[in-house]
Amino acid sequence: MSMVYDEYGRPFIILKEQQAKARVKGLEAQKSNILAAKSVSSVLRTSLGPKGMDKMLVDPDGDVTITNDGATILERMEVQHQVAKLLVELSQSQDNEIGDGTTGVVVLAGALLAQAEKLLDRGIHPVRVAEGYEAACKVALDTLSQIGDTVEFTKDNTEPLVTTAETTLNSKIINVNRRKMAEIAVNAVLSVADLERKDVNFDMIKMEGKPGGRLEDTELVQGIVLDKEMSHPQMAKTVKDVKCALLTCPFEPPKPKTKHKLDITSKDAYDKLYEHEQAYFTKMIQQVKDSGANLVICQWGFDDEANHLLLQNKLPAIRWVGGVELELIALATGARIIPRFSELSADKLGTCGQVREIAFGTTKEKMVVIEDCKNSSAVTCVVRGGNKMIVDEAKRSLHDAMCVVRNLVKDNRVVYGGGSAEIACSMAVSKHADSVMGTDQYAIRAFADALDDIPLALAENCGLSPIEELANVKSKQLAENNPFLGVDCNQSGTNNMKDQGVFETLIGKQQQLLLATQVVKMVLKIDDVISMGNYQ
Repeated sequence: MSMVYDEYGRPFIILKEQQAKARVKGLEAQKSNILAAKSVSSVLRTSLGPKGMDKMLVDPDGDVTITNDGATILERMEVQHQVAKLLVELSQSQDNEIGDGTTGVVVLAGALLAQAEKLLDRGIHPVRVAEGYEAACKVALDTLSQIGDTVEFTKDNTEPLVTTAETTLNSKIINVNRRKMAEIAVNAVLSVADLERKDVNFDMIKMEGKPGGRLEDTELVQGIVLDKEMSHPQMAKTVKDVKCALLTCPFEPPKPKTKHKLDITSKDAYDKLYEHEQAYFTKMIQQVKDSGANLVICQWGFDDEANHLLLQNKLPAIRWVGGVELELIALATGARIIPRFSELSADKLGTCGQVREIAFGTTKEKMVVIEDCKNSSAVTCVVRGGNKMIVDEAKRSLHDAMCVVRNLVKDNRVVYGGGSAEIACSMAVSKHADSVMGTDQYAIRAFADALDDIPLALAENCGLSPIEELANVKSKQLAENNPFLGVDCNQSGTNNMKDQGVFETLIGKQQQLLLATQVVKMVLKIDDVISMGNYQ
């Protein structure tokens, strides 16, 4: 880019050719990519651990989100750089697969790239660095398997599950009530889990939030909760021995065609049309009554006429129920979703013990609870909080805790937190590097140094001296041969994470290492960035 002046002294800018500007090659491309990834990683670094800081995200509409969940932060950040987007996807992959560790995986990837940059400056080829990282990752995964501990639990003894869920909630905004929240997460997962098959059906767990109460008011309902109310205020608020009809057809007369024209020129014609409409409504309601239903749940709305007739016929109804909720109710009650009134019959109705309407606070905001569903163990977490932001963050935190409990149901092996697993892996990888010949040993040692970045960040976020804390824990692990020693973030007086009850799932930690290594290898092997469509 250069600036020149015309004959009148007015400046104007001349840009280089587009294709020359859009292409970056070699070491310059690698360093540019590493810088972008490190920038994203540094944003999340301060959110790691139980004392990690929260981020406030403001979208273009002015809506505010406050969270320290790595996946949520990256998902809502406006990231432009292509390699930075890879880290966003990395966090999403960890969230989809494991549900927890979304911050740690990005911090680890950033640390690996920072170490790789030093090796590139020393003239080591990126392929050698990538191969060294892959070898080190295998050693770290083997170490995790060796130091992993198996926890036994049953439906009666859920303490190991609750403790692991508490570890997840330690760093969340709801950590004051983490014990109760952890118990809710465990009970919700066990309600829909098949322990013999080691399978959890997350579709049967519904999450509803209602601002206005306290976090302590959050509860688990053995049934389905709808953020709706009875369609008429005078309808019965509680219905027992329910036979419900699930309708996807509206309570209204058929609409005339677009080109249809109807002229009402006299009172008699109007009365005739009114009677015709009334006959439609009466027939619809009669068909519902004849089927034996005592509750109507409809995907669409009713007009005032239909609502009044439903009230007169003592037929409670709930309207504007979403399609997903309708399917969940159908699964839970054994009902068939009915698309036309003519198809209504007794065998298509769903059954449950009770449907009741509950009200909250002085504003009397209402919800409908469907309980005692015989065909299903569907549950709903009703999350309360001071405002919408706290409710949303509590829902995200509970979901993470449920994911961790689900992972323990699938594989009941754990490692211990506080950076103890990373320190143990770092020491094992460093030891392995001594036995490796050639330049690969530099990359393997760099991997070990990158693993140290997790406990360093934990100590730093807790206000401790990072280097001093890491050195102390490493020397203790070496002297006592105890891989359960980590950074004492809670200042409880012991570094033994087993005594503190700080658990993490083994598969979650392994997934972190694998995903971070794969993404770093991909970034290191990019040596040419070409803007498609501009390069000739």
